[in-house]
This record gives sequence, C-alpha cells and structure tokens, in this order.
Amino acid sequence: MIKDPPLLTIRRNFPRASAGELAAFAQVMTGHVVDAMDGRGALDHRIKPLAPVSQVLVGTAITCHCGPADNLALFAALAVAQPGDILVAATDGFTGTSITGDLLMGMARNRGLLGLVTDGLARDLNGILGVGLPVYCAGLSPNSPVRNGPGTVGLPVVLGGMAISSGDIVVADNDGPVIIPRQQASAVIARLPQIRAAESALEAKVKAGLEIPDFIQSVLASDRIVEIG
Repeated sequence: MIKDPPLLTIRRNFPRASAGELAAFAQVMTGHVVDAMDGRGALDHRIKPLAPVSQVLVGTAITCHCGPADNLALFAALAVAQPGDILVAATDGFTGTSITGDLLMGMARNRGLLGLVTDGLARDLNGILGVGLPVYCAGLSPNSPVRNGPGTVGLPVVLGGMAISSGDIVVADNDGPVIIPRQQASAVIARLPQIRAAESALEAKVKAGLEIPDFIQSVLASDRIVEIG
C-alpha cells in the first residue's frame, strides 16, 4: 500500500426505515420474516444470542467494519448511533480476540441502543448479561482487541454471509438475526399476513393429527417420482 488509510471513515447520514416499518416487525418471529423474503435473510448459523432472549429484537442497523482484533470503529459507531439503533460490527469473522465486553455494552445501553450483532466474539459474559442488552455473536473469548483502526462506520459491510447497509432493519430472536434491506421493508411487511396465515393453518392441521401435508402427497403421487423397489 502506497499510503496508509484514514484511521476512520464515517458516514453519519443514511436513509432509515420509518417508525411504522420498524413497528410492523415487533414480535414477528424471524422464521416468518425469512419466509416473507423467499427463505433468505438470516445471518450465519454461528451468530447466536449469548443467552436466550424473551423478546424479538427490532431496530435500525448502524454498521461498522472493525477488521480483526480491533474495535475502534465499534466505539465510533457508538458515538454516531441514534437511540433505537442496533450496532452491527463486522470483524471479517476474526476469532482470536473479542470485539466487545460489558463496559462497551453498558455505554450502548446508556445511549439508548438496543443491542449488538457481530461475526466476532464477546467477553465478560456475566457483565454483559447484567447490562441487559442482547448480544448476538459467534462466541466468547477473554482476549481483548486494540483500538488502532483502520475502520469504517455507516458504510456497507459483509457480515455472516450477508451484505448489510446502515439503515437496514435487524430482526433477531433465539434463532438468530435476520437482515431486511431497507428498500425491501414495505414488500416484506405486505407479505407477512399471508405467511402468518399459512403457518397458522398448517399448525392447526398438525395439532389435529396431520401426518403428511397435501403438497407432499401430490408430489409423491405425480409422474415426477420413480419407484425402484
């Protein structure tokens, strides 16, 4: 590299989902959200809550790219974020050190943020649980990061196999986080009633004793199946 990159590159202003769009996802399970996005949208299966959660987490993503073993950008995102935001911190999947602990999460709570999603690790489990903000991460390590940069805040990141932009909607429960691109929010919301109705109808049939659903029976009875013995 001819020239060192800036310590931080920050974008403070970006389009956000409306309060109504965020409210539409309150208490909507992530499975329904994914079904409304044609079966996609969930982050890598290793990104899970540090402890079981009792409520669905819904908020606006404020993204940062920290890179491995560094969390300067996460602190900068903390400063840029607005109440109701969710920190989304990309570490390139680095697992040699943690990216956050209870003190940073306590600061996030004090600023009115709702939680953290990262492909990295956390530390200070008992302290984080005491803070009360949900942390979705790939695991735990007491190893600590440095704060040297370079990093970005507010710019697109790739995390858990998904491209995520600040302003996207995060919906997370015990199954893990799902990302809804901001521009798709209204279309996903429009599909949710249909998804919920279909799920409820099938659930009722299962409780009534259903063994094989009709759509599977029709496939088994079709000429697309070859019986060999």
